[in-house]
Amino acid sequence: MAYTVVTGAAGFIGSCMVNKLNNKGFTNIIVVDDFSNPLKNHNLDHKSIVGHVHRDEFINWLQKHQLEVASVFHLGARTDTAEFNVEIFNRLNLNYSKQVWEACSNYGIPLIYASSAATYGMGELGYVDNHSIVENLRPLNPYGESKNNFDIWALNQEKTPPFWAGMKFFNVYGPNEYHKGRMASVIFHAFKQIKETQGTKLFRSHRSGFADGMQLRDFVYVKDVVDVLYFIMHTKPQSGLYNLGTGKARPFLHLAKAVFKALEIPKKIEFIDTPIDIREKYQYFTEADITKLVQEAGYSAPFYTLEEGVYEYVTEFLVEKKYF
Repeated sequence: MAYTVVTGAAGFIGSCMVNKLNNKGFTNIIVVDDFSNPLKNHNLDHKSIVGHVHRDEFINWLQKHQLEVASVFHLGARTDTAEFNVEIFNRLNLNYSKQVWEACSNYGIPLIYASSAATYGMGELGYVDNHSIVENLRPLNPYGESKNNFDIWALNQEKTPPFWAGMKFFNVYGPNEYHKGRMASVIFHAFKQIKETQGTKLFRSHRSGFADGMQLRDFVYVKDVVDVLYFIMHTKPQSGLYNLGTGKARPFLHLAKAVFKALEIPKKIEFIDTPIDIREKYQYFTEADITKLVQEAGYSAPFYTLEEGVYEYVTEFLVEKKYF
C-alpha cells in the first residue's frame, strides 16, 4: 500500500488529519514534524502510523521513497501571528514549501498545502479565492505575508504537481490544540478562563457600527476542515486555491455564550480594551466565500454550526482533556 504523507502531523490540524485518514482505513501514514515538543507529540498517541520523518530530512526521504508515496498533505508551518522575524517565516513557510512543491512536481505526487485567510489582510478586496487578486492582497503580519508569497509563487509555476490545492483556512478550532499556548483558538482560551474564574473577557469594539463582542469571524470546526481536505484529495477538482471556512461569519459574543452553555455555567462576560499594539490591524470581519468549494469542487456536506462545534469540542474533548 502506498504511503500518505502528512507534514506538521504532530500539530493541531495535522494530527486531526491523521485521525481522519485512520478513520477512512488509511494506516500507511508517514508523519513529518520536528517532534521536539512532548506536549504536541501527544496528538499522535494511539494513531496508526508507519513512520516518523524529521522535517529537515523529509525532502531527502521523499527522493528515496517517491515511488511509494500516493499523496502529500503539507500542513506544517510556523503559525504565530505575533512573530515578526521574517526570516523564520521565509525559512519554514515559504522556502520549505517551495521544496515540497518542487519535489511533488518532480515525482508526480498530488499535493494539498495549508494557505490561510490571513492572506486577505483587512479584507479590502473581499474574501474570494480568486487567483486574479492574490498579487494585490495585503496581509497584516509576516505570517500572512509568507502564506500569500507562497500562493503567488505557486500560481506562477509552470511545473506543478499533477494535482494541487492551496487551502485558505479561516478561524479553525477544535481538539488537539492543547500545545498552542497563546495561538490556541478563542474557544480554548474562553474555556480555560471560565473554568478558572467563572467568567471570560472579550475585546471591546473600537469601531463604529460594531457593538462590543460583535466583531465577526468565520469559525470553522477542525472536523469539517479535515473532511474537506480528504474530499479534495480524493476527488481532485480543478487545481488551485480554495477557501476553507463555513461561509458564515459569527460574533465572538455568540462564541462565548456557546462555551458557557456547553459548561452549563451562567454567562459572565467582561469587555476589555483591544491592546494598542494590535488595535489598528484588528480584523472586525472575516467570512469565507465558499462558492468555488461548493459549486466547482462539489463539496456538499453541511458544516457544523458554531453552537454545534463548540458544544462538541467543550463537552467531548476539553472537559476530559481528550484528543481526537
